[in-house]
Amino acid sequence: MSGSGKANDLLAQVPKTGKGLPPVHLWHPPFCGDIDMRIARDGTWFYLGSPIGRKPMVRLFSTVLRREGDDYFLVTPVEKVGITVDDAPFVAVLLEVAGEGESRVLRFTTNVDDVVEASAERPLRVRIDPQTQEPAPYVLVRADLEALIHRNVFYQLVDLAVMREIDGQRWLGVWSHGEFFKIGLEP
Repeated sequence: MSGSGKANDLLAQVPKTGKGLPPVHLWHPPFCGDIDMRIARDGTWFYLGSPIGRKPMVRLFSTVLRREGDDYFLVTPVEKVGITVDDAPFVAVLLEVAGEGESRVLRFTTNVDDVVEASAERPLRVRIDPQTQEPAPYVLVRADLEALIHRNVFYQLVDLAVMREIDGQRWLGVWSHGEFFKIGLEP
């Protein structure tokens, strides 16, 4: 990552908390402007137009990410800077399945190694592009931050899907932690 002075300065402000995520929801520093950092739809992080190749650095940045409305920020106790996110800040790249039927548990791993189980607190949703009708599936990772579910992982979900009638319509969906998540109408 060339020209990384500002990014390294930002990372230096993150308290070393050991395990777990920093409490960004408790930090309310002044807004210091936008920086030239972008998360592409495929989950690649860019700084000054170049991909950030060091996964530990991307992971660290991901832990201080916060969403406010449609805007994304990197937040430390003393500074808040805006960044650009093309779609969702994370990508669910791996799916583990435990159990069957309504007792099934769907566990997703993201490109930054967050692990999340789909549940009422961490729902799955599918947005349909109004022009192409292509589905875009997401799972909530934490505090209003979602992961776009990678196409291969979505195909795994489709293989697990069952039909269920809801309000007179037949839906294709999956179960996780006793919740039924709609992924599409009956074909």
